[in-house]
Amino acid sequence: MQKFTFLLACLLFASAATAQEAKKDSSQKDITLTDIWTNYSFFARQIAGFNFRNDGNHYSQQEKNQIISYNLATGQRSEIIYTAAANEDFDGYSFSADEQKILLETESEQIYRHSSQANFFIYDLKSQKRTPLSSAGKQRYATFNPQGDKVAFVRNNNLYYKDLNSNKEVQITKDGLANNIINGATDWVYEEEFAIDRAFFWSPDGQNIGFIRFDESQVKEFRLTYYLNELYPDESVFKYPKAGEENAIVSVYIYNLKAKKSKKVDIGNDTEQYVPRLKWTNDNFLCIYQLNRAQNRLNLLKADPKTAKTTLLLAEENKYFININDDLRFLEDGRFLWTSERSGFNHVYLFQKDGKLEKQLTKGNWDVTQLYGYDAKNQKIYFQAAAKSPIEREIYSADLATAEIKQISTENGTNNATFSSSFAYYVLENSNVNKPATYTVYQTEKNNQVRLIEDNKKLLESMKNYRLGEHKFFTFVNTDGVLLHGAMITPPNFDTNKKYPVFMTAYGGPGRQMVLNEWGGANYAWYQMLAEQGYIVVSVDGRGTDARGEAFSKATYKQLGKYETIDQIEAAKYLANLPYVDGKRIGIFGWSFGGYLSTLCLAKGAEIFKMAIAVAPVIHWKWYDSIYTERYMDTPKNNPTGYDDNSPLNFAQLIKGKYLLVHGTGDDNVHAQNAFEMSRALVEKNIPFEQAYYTNKNHGIYGGATRFHLYQKMTDFILNNL
Repeated sequence: MQKFTFLLACLLFASAATAQEAKKDSSQKDITLTDIWTNYSFFARQIAGFNFRNDGNHYSQQEKNQIISYNLATGQRSEIIYTAAANEDFDGYSFSADEQKILLETESEQIYRHSSQANFFIYDLKSQKRTPLSSAGKQRYATFNPQGDKVAFVRNNNLYYKDLNSNKEVQITKDGLANNIINGATDWVYEEEFAIDRAFFWSPDGQNIGFIRFDESQVKEFRLTYYLNELYPDESVFKYPKAGEENAIVSVYIYNLKAKKSKKVDIGNDTEQYVPRLKWTNDNFLCIYQLNRAQNRLNLLKADPKTAKTTLLLAEENKYFININDDLRFLEDGRFLWTSERSGFNHVYLFQKDGKLEKQLTKGNWDVTQLYGYDAKNQKIYFQAAAKSPIEREIYSADLATAEIKQISTENGTNNATFSSSFAYYVLENSNVNKPATYTVYQTEKNNQVRLIEDNKKLLESMKNYRLGEHKFFTFVNTDGVLLHGAMITPPNFDTNKKYPVFMTAYGGPGRQMVLNEWGGANYAWYQMLAEQGYIVVSVDGRGTDARGEAFSKATYKQLGKYETIDQIEAAKYLANLPYVDGKRIGIFGWSFGGYLSTLCLAKGAEIFKMAIAVAPVIHWKWYDSIYTERYMDTPKNNPTGYDDNSPLNFAQLIKGKYLLVHGTGDDNVHAQNAFEMSRALVEKNIPFEQAYYTNKNHGIYGGATRFHLYQKMTDFILNNL
């Protein structure tokens, strides 16, 4: 499921809530929808990313039609690497390993969330010539081999490579067919749920390409209708495996360039398995992630390119499920790093070349939330963790020999780091709820600050012109004795002797938190806007959310929606008992999983919730995709009560409060089928509600005036019904 960070906005209207506001400060102004979505007044400047050069001291960036190299320590421009001609343009770029050639991506077309196709060009820095990669149609995932003399790519579901010395194009597979066979690229559900779209990888010696083949011939099709002001609408047809239905059958191949042949790798005969990752070892063996359909058993298989035979390198089992990530790191001596929840918390482990555990590098009742990498020179790993609090993130190093851990970041809030290729420098991103992100360069070894890249001071200063409420964190204990974290924004000039309505915002699903000490961007501006109107805005992270260990994050296993709903209802009841809360005026809002949760809350918490807004919600898990749903719910056949007991569809008759249901008709992720079915159930039960559909819009519901329109509609609904 999309981990959708929704950007919220609203238009100011008069309401009964304004009567509870304290007198306005005439020197400050209220936030408006125009501020947020027309002028983008609350959008912080972001440093999108650094394309670090091989020397570890420089990085490159695309600026309009140029690629420019900068000194990381000084910020000074060092050279202009490439300038496009007047009639040329490019959307992205990548270097060969030796930085002597550049792949230029032009005329890109988005396919799904991550995937795209484009016309690629190769620019040779020595000859300064720009030549097309292929003239036979747009390509996907063009990638240099490590030697920089060949480029592999996918076109029309087949895998190819181009020899840059001979200028010959070699077709590796020939059976690719739309909605049938895919070679070297992934199907829709892998792209969405395993976050992998390119499914081919060069070996370090450039002699082999490992790739995944998808046979999706038996996967059922889904149709999306697009209305384009024509006599007849267009239709998009793609394979979408729903919970319990047929998945694509995956197989792994290794193509040898000298032999010009592909060998099928031995991964067994299970047609229900997943292959979410392929990685090459430094000594040219292919490592295959082999995951069973229940997603509770993962094998790392090591394949010999010469024989295509595999040996078991590592096996992981979990009584719940295993989260797939990219934390596997092979070291120069064949040992490897791996993260696992085997202790009940996510930590980093070092394994010997044969797969035997050498040592656990991180320990404690806290989660490693991201492994950044391994510094071979200094024998250290770098990682992000929620070691001090689940609502914050810090950066740490750990010594490979001694396992000594040191904290690198010193600022409170949420910290993220990007390390240069040599690990000589890193860029630290830090923010908190009251401060937009700052980006600072540090010298890694001594952890010295080198220079400030961006401090978003202009935005910080401009916010002083607005009437802002106080943002604070709180905790409470639910009836099962579980401590839950919450965040609250109170109205400006908050008066504890008055009664305020509460607007709760929720996501609540796996792999996500709402309660974090980080800059909230446009959604923060909207929350403040509602606070200006006299609402207390609250978020609570219930069971099933991240950064509190496996027992907490997997407590909802096979019962998605049950405990999440209980925790939101109990949070609402806790708030209703606060002396400054009007317990009869509590509403809830959510998008995607949050829309599912807000709908369940309105039905099962009818006595406490006055209204709810659900945007792009799942209504029954049987309508969502196989990988995500079965990871947390098993199949509908094996867990029918888990599906039915937590579907809003089966509790529509309980809804008493005001309900707004919103969906995009072009949503390829959570299909509008969910909203249509909920609408049907409500009508059949004669339950009054409001609904809005955004023509051709996907799960994000954006483009043109769409966001403005959507948030104005939601704001109207809040002000009129809460």
